This record gives sequence, structure tokens and C-alpha cells, in this order.
Amino acid sequence: MEEKREAKRLSILNAAREEFLSAGYEAANMDRIASLAAVTKQTVYRYFPSKIELFEATVRFVGQSSNADFVRHLKDPDTRAALEGFAQGFIRWHIADEPLRIFRLLVAESAKSPEIIESFFAVAPDETSAALSQFLKERLSVADPDEAVLLFTSMLFAFRDDVLFGRGRPDEQEIVRLAEAATRVLLADLKNG
Repeated sequence: MEEKREAKRLSILNAAREEFLSAGYEAANMDRIASLAAVTKQTVYRYFPSKIELFEATVRFVGQSSNADFVRHLKDPDTRAALEGFAQGFIRWHIADEPLRIFRLLVAESAKSPEIIESFFAVAPDETSAALSQFLKERLSVADPDEAVLLFTSMLFAFRDDVLFGRGRPDEQEIVRLAEAATRVLLADLKNG
């Protein structure tokens, strides 16, 4: 029974991902999502009581199903290796097609539907920032890591604009170099700070 319930939930999330990323949040239609998932609209609402809750669950689902596992690198006992692994995974994920589609959706629809921004930040970046903040507190004794997290992740977004505007993707060597350089800058700043 539980497997059947989980299969329905996953079917709804896959349908919602397709609908949100193709139609956008505002134009996404719960009837189409139900149809794509091969369930009734009432079933969709039983699992996800509102469109915004379905959007939040979809964003979380995309993160889980698209290898957004860069936080796992922070478990590496070598601090520099942990940060570099995190940085490489962070860069790769943020220049992948599906995360870029979500980013475009957020930018395009934030004025009409500001609630999607709140939902997105409640689900995705805040969890990443919290994990990185905890790492910096525990490993490097940084009392207030918010600024360091912001600067580090901002450096890691360096390639995203080029990819968004179709100006090319970095190769693996460029990703590694940026991850190493950003880590070097972060560690030097924390050491001198």
C-alpha cells in the first residue's frame, strides 16, 4: 500500500516538474498535472493541498533527482578537499539544464507570483547555506559564517551567466580551477579575517 502511495506521489511530482518547467508557475494547470500523472485532480490535492505546496515539493524533488548532492562532500575529513568537492558539485549542478530552467522560471515569474521566490528559498538555497555555515562553524571555528557563505557561493556562480546566455559551458578543467581558486580565496580570507 505504501509503495503504491509513493508511486502516485512520484508520478505527480514528475508531472508537476514537466508542467512547471514547460508552462511556468502561473500558467501551470492542476488539471494537466493530474492528467500527466494519470490521477484525478482531487488526488493531486490530497497529496499537495495547494499549487504553491506542489511547487515547493517539485523544487525539492528536482534537487533530489538531479544529483544536487554536493553537500555530501562536506563530510570529507580533509577541510580543503571537502570545500573543493562541494564547490565542484555546486558549479556543475547550477549550470545543468534543469536547474537553469528553474532559475529562468523564477526570474520570469517572480513579479507576478512573488510567493514562488519565498518557496524556492525556503527549500533549496537555504538548506545549502545552512549546511555550509555549519561546516564553517565546526571545521574552521567561524562564529558568523553568513558573509563567508555568501562570498563563496557567489564566486561559484561565475559560469552561470555565460551558460544562461548561451555563451558556452566550462569544461571540467575550468570547473576544477574555479573550485580550487574559490576555496583558496575563502580559506585565505578566513585565515586573515
